[in-house]
Amino acid sequence: MDGAGAPGGPARVRTGAVLDVGPLSGRTGIRASGEINVSTRLSWEKALTELSRQHTDVSYVELSGVRFVDVAGVTALAVTALRLPVGRVVVERPPPQLPRVLDLFWPSLHRIEVAPR
Repeated sequence: MDGAGAPGGPARVRTGAVLDVGPLSGRTGIRASGEINVSTRLSWEKALTELSRQHTDVSYVELSGVRFVDVAGVTALAVTALRLPVGRVVVERPPPQLPRVLDLFWPSLHRIEVAPR
């Protein structure tokens, strides 16, 4: 459906956010696309938990397909990085709000390295 309702009727608007998360090929990490918010947080947190189980020294989180991440989504990422026994998480091509939130709330968190968009 193209989002339009019946002629003369109300337009139908898709309100549910979607988040797709899968493993990266050839290296430890995940690739996400969509939105990270209250509607998709459980999927995001499960993916981060799995990432932490597979972590050795460096894990990658590729976010070029993510349009939005809320503060709680960034918090889940930060908490995951803080709980790792060693190493770091490299976040590749995040949406602009992610590095801003990290700088605001975790300015000295060196376990996350952000590679710009």
